[in-house]
Amino acid sequence: MGKKKLSFNDLQNSSTPKKTLGWFFLVVTCIKVLLFPSYRSTDFEVHRNWLAITHSLPLSQWYFDETSPWTLDYPPFFAYFERFLSILAYQVDPQIVHLQEGLNYSSNKVVFFQRATIILSDLSLLYGVYKLTQKLDLRMQKLIWSLVIWSPMLLIVDHVHFQYNGFLIGILLISLSYLEEGRDLLGGFVFAVLLCFKHLFAVAAPVYFIYLLRHYCWGGIVRGFSRLLIMGGLVAAVFASAFGPFFHLGQIQQVIQRLFPFGRGLCHAYWAPNFWVFYIMSDKGLAFILRKLGFNIQIPAASFTAGLVGDASPFAVLPRITPSMTFIMVLLALSPCLFKAWKNPRPQMITRWIAYAYTCGFLFGWHVHEKASLHFVIPLAFVAAQTREDAKHYFLLSIVSCYSLFPLLFEAREYPIKVLLLLLHFILMRSGFSAQFYNRDETRATSGHTKKTVDQFESEGSLSVDVKNNGFVIGLIERIYLAGLVVVEIWGQFLHPLLFGDKLAFMPLMLISVYCALGIMYSWIWQLRSIVKSH
Repeated sequence: MGKKKLSFNDLQNSSTPKKTLGWFFLVVTCIKVLLFPSYRSTDFEVHRNWLAITHSLPLSQWYFDETSPWTLDYPPFFAYFERFLSILAYQVDPQIVHLQEGLNYSSNKVVFFQRATIILSDLSLLYGVYKLTQKLDLRMQKLIWSLVIWSPMLLIVDHVHFQYNGFLIGILLISLSYLEEGRDLLGGFVFAVLLCFKHLFAVAAPVYFIYLLRHYCWGGIVRGFSRLLIMGGLVAAVFASAFGPFFHLGQIQQVIQRLFPFGRGLCHAYWAPNFWVFYIMSDKGLAFILRKLGFNIQIPAASFTAGLVGDASPFAVLPRITPSMTFIMVLLALSPCLFKAWKNPRPQMITRWIAYAYTCGFLFGWHVHEKASLHFVIPLAFVAAQTREDAKHYFLLSIVSCYSLFPLLFEAREYPIKVLLLLLHFILMRSGFSAQFYNRDETRATSGHTKKTVDQFESEGSLSVDVKNNGFVIGLIERIYLAGLVVVEIWGQFLHPLLFGDKLAFMPLMLISVYCALGIMYSWIWQLRSIVKSH
C-alpha cells in the first residue's frame, strides 16, 4: 500500500541505458576482432608462457620456472586466472600450454584464443563502467562510455600490443563504484582482490587506507575498532587466499622477488613520459657541458638512450636514484591528497583522488611503463564529464597519453590504425564535450545531481581554454602544444630518417618522451591544484 506501481514505460526506460551500453560494447568488439591479425608484442608470448607454466607445472614450481625468459611475475590471483584460461586453451590446442614445444608458438589457434580471452575479460570493464555511470543522465553516460569503452589507448595496448588492462581496470572501477555508493567494505574488498591480480595498482593503497580509515572506521573507539577489525580481517582473508599456498610452501620470499625485480633499473627501455625523463636529460646535458669545459666525466657503461637497463641506473653527474627514493617522492606527491582524504572523506571525490594517486606513481615511480598511463586516464574519463574545466583537462591529457603509446606499434602496417584511432578519439571528445556543455543552464537542468560538483569546480583552475555556450573551444596555448605533437610525429616518421638515416636512432623516441612528459607533468600540476583548492 502506498507503493508506486511500475509501468511498462518505466521498465522500458530503465533497460534503455543497458541496451545502449551493450551496443557500445558490441561495436568495439567488432573492431577488436578485426585487429586479431595485427602486430603482437612479446607480451603475447609472456602470457602464453604463463598459460603453459600454470598448466604444466605444479603450483610449487610456478614462481621458480625459467624455461622461458618470460617468467611469472604477477601476483597469485592472476596466476590462478591464467590457470583457468589454460584449461580452455588445452581444449583449443594442447601445444599452447606445452612448456617446451609451445615456446614462441604463434598459430592462428593460439592468436585467436588469446585475443578472444582479452575481449571476454573486458566484461569486467563493461560492468565497472555501468556501475559508475548508472545514476547519470543518458547524455553524460554516452559521453563517458565513448571515452572508456571506445578508448584508443585500450585498443592499442590490449588488443594490438596485447595485455589485460581492461580486465584489471574494470575491477578498479567496480571498487570505486562501491566507494561512491558508500559501500566501503565492498570497495575495500574489491581493491584487495585487484592488488592480488596486479600489485602495481598498490600506488593508490595509501589513498584507500586513509579514506577507509576516516570514512568507514572513524567514529568512536568501539565502533571504530570493530570496523577496523572487520575491514582488516576481510583484506587479510583476500591476501591469505592469494598468497597462503605459497606461504605454506615456504616460497613467499621467491614470490616477492618475482613481483618486485628492482634490478630492472629506473627507466624502461622506452622512457615513459614522466619526471625521470627530465632528470636523465639534465644529467646528459650537464655531462656534455662539463666535458666541453675540460672535466673528466665518465660515460656510464649502460646507456638510457640505447634502451639498456641494468642493476644500477647510470648517471654521469647527477646522483644515482634508488627505489626507496622514488617511493618517498611518490608519497610526498600524494601527501596533499591524503590530507584532503583525511580532512573531508567524500565519496564523490574518491575517483578524482585515485586518478591523482596513479598520476603520482606514473611520474615519480620506479621502472614505470608507458602503458601505466591507463591507470589514471581511464578513471579521469568519469571526472571529465562533470565540469567544463575537467573536460578541458581531460581533452589535453588523453590526446597526449594516447600519442605517447605510438612507439609501441612500430610496424608500418599498424601506422594508419593508431593514427586513425587517435583522430577518431579527438573527434568524439570534441563533439561529446560540445554536446555536454552546449548550454550551461540546460545541462544543470537535466543533470541536477551534479550541480553541487559543477559549482565547486567550475571556477577552479584554468587551462586557458574557452568553452563557450556554442561549443567546445580550446585556447591558444593548448592548440600550440597539441600542434607540437604533429611536428614531433612528422620529425620522427619523415624528417629524421631523411636527414640522419640510421644515425641517432634513439632521438625520435626521446623526443616523444620529453614532449609528452611536458603534457603529463602539466596534468599532474592541474590535478594537484584542483584537489588542493577543493572544499
